[in-house]
Amino acid sequence: MSASERPRRIRVQRDGPLLIEGPVEVVGEDGEVTVCDRFSVAVCTCRRSKIFPWCDTSHRKRAKRTTTDEDGTA
Repeated sequence: MSASERPRRIRVQRDGPLLIEGPVEVVGEDGEVTVCDRFSVAVCTCRRSKIFPWCDTSHRKRAKRTTTDEDGTA
């Protein structure tokens, strides 16, 4: 089975990006297509990246979000 015939591999990481075997095309909500020809691509899932849809590790710089009760306590 050649590389073009096998399924694309996507690795899901807790609190991190999706790691996808490239090359890839990402279609945004507005229909804009972004292409990356690299052999491995990190796609942002937190939307903090300045180069979205690609990950720039911004998820590491901020504290994790917590849910709060109605009175404002965590």
